[in-house]
Amino acid sequence: MTTFCDRCGEQAAEGDHTACASARELEPPRFCPQCRRRMKVQVVPTGWTATCVEHGTRSS
Repeated sequence: MTTFCDRCGEQAAEGDHTACASARELEPPRFCPQCRRRMKVQVVPTGWTATCVEHGTRSS
């Protein structure tokens, strides 16, 4: 199964995702790591939720 970077949407196994990992410490995910769809993201003072129409919701 192919997994995708949840920040840039590219294949996780290809390329350098060091900048993505660094940015993800402060930002919510933008892409579903399972299907690469853009997720609906909501940020609130206590955390975030990111929803993929196919794979459901992730939260912090």
